Amino acid sequence: QVQLVESGGGSVQAGGSLRLSCAASGPTYSRKCMGWFRQAPGKEREGVAAIYTGGGTTYYSDSVKGRFTISQDNAKNTVYLQMNSLKPEDTAMYYCAVTWCLRVVTTRGQYNYWGQGTQVTVSS
Repeated sequence: QVQLVESGGGSVQAGGSLRLSCAASGPTYSRKCMGWFRQAPGKEREGVAAIYTGGGTTYYSDSVKGRFTISQDNAKNTVYLQMNSLKPEDTAMYYCAVTWCLRVVTTRGQYNYWGQGTQVTVSS
C-alpha cells in the first residue's frame, strides 16, 4: 500500500513563501506522476501542479503558473511544491497524490493514492 505524507503547510502573509513536501512510501516506481491538489472550503478540489517523475515533465494550473514550482527528489521518493508570492486565494488544504503513468496527468480522477493534506493559510 502506497502512503503519502505531506508537510510544510502553515500560515503566512500575502507575498510570503512556503515549501510543501510529500514523501511516498511503499511500492513505488520511477515512472509515476505526483501531483498537488488543493481544496478551499465550499469549493471542489482542483489540480495545482504535477510532475512525471520518469522525465521531469511538469504541469501548472493557470492560477499558480509563475509562482509555484514543483520538483522531485527520486532518491528520497519525495516531491516538493515551492510556493512564492502567495495570495489569500491560495488558502486551502493542499493534498499530494500519486499514480502510475507514462506522461504527466493532471486530473483528480487519474490519481490513485492520496495524502491526508496540509493546511496553507495566507492572510492579507
